[in-house]
Amino acid sequence: MNAGLPLILIPGLLNTARLWADQAAVLGRGRPVAVADSANADTLGGLAERVLRSAPERFALAGLSMGGYVAFEILRRAPLRVDRLCLLDTTARPDTADQSARRHMLIELATREGVAAVLPLLRPGFLAPRNKDDPHLAGIVAEMANAVGVDGFVRQQLAILARPDSRADLATIGIPTTVIVGSDDQITPKDRAEEMAEAIPDAKLVVIPDAGHFAPLENPKAVTAAMQEWLA
Repeated sequence: MNAGLPLILIPGLLNTARLWADQAAVLGRGRPVAVADSANADTLGGLAERVLRSAPERFALAGLSMGGYVAFEILRRAPLRVDRLCLLDTTARPDTADQSARRHMLIELATREGVAAVLPLLRPGFLAPRNKDDPHLAGIVAEMANAVGVDGFVRQQLAILARPDSRADLATIGIPTTVIVGSDDQITPKDRAEEMAEAIPDAKLVVIPDAGHFAPLENPKAVTAAMQEWLA
């Protein structure tokens, strides 16, 4: 692998560092690995600046879902500092009107009744159909959501709601890029990954079997292997 190159991992909505536990354990052999907090600001700009303030001068960058939106913002602000890019289960597109309306509904529900009230609405999309009833995975998803909490969830949703359309930026990405997607991702499905991989020069597309939107949790070995190759 690209020996010693620092790696920054950005989790998605209602995620903590636990999302990346398997990848960090393997990829961290011989390199610094940091997991960003994706819930400590309510704008993508604020999240990107927090990452950049604590990041080394040059680093590899990987983001899942909302983490991918933050990664695009980091590239807009400091393109020369990012050595390579990995986009997992994400999209370059902004929300549709229906998606935005659902986010506002979830914000209201979480504010009124807590994160536990929104989790049953979100979890079926987070995991592949074959994994949605897995008690181990469900436990991890709930543990992460509780750790993010209502305030963090609201900040994340506000940041996501205001994200720009990043499709026009894709052709300008001139660093080694891998796009990873779970074969059964229902939130940002394979066609969104294909769109990004086709638009980013020389990007590689990897489809992870037996995985949905949380591919690093659902099929950690396959995701780690793809990221090892990306870092090589």
